[in-house]
Amino acid sequence: MPRVLIVDDEAGIRFALKRWFERQHWVVDEAPDGRQALQIIESETAETALDLIVTDLHLPGMTGDQLVLTLMATRPTLATRVIITTGDAVQDAARDSVLATHPHVLQKPFDLATLRAAVDRVLA
Repeated sequence: MPRVLIVDDEAGIRFALKRWFERQHWVVDEAPDGRQALQIIESETAETALDLIVTDLHLPGMTGDQLVLTLMATRPTLATRVIITTGDAVQDAARDSVLATHPHVLQKPFDLATLRAAVDRVLA
């Protein structure tokens, strides 16, 4: 079964995303911030390898963009399988920011069909 890591400081959002992914037959890991997400990623084995990460941009401690930048430096293949979620206006992002340059960004609120399309694009 595919495995996803959901990173969001809002427990309700993690719960909703977890339920959706589990209904799609995914194994789900969760983290409330980027540091805990990085710990999960660093503890991966062949059996627990992640296929996808869905992370909020604004997180306490290590933010979603810091997480993506760390992955770009240490795990570039995994960095391409990250979906960033944000309530920010993407068109207003600084030109060289992760939000402006990352290929997989979902602007909140998004519906489940949009999430499905993003997941399909990332895994294609």
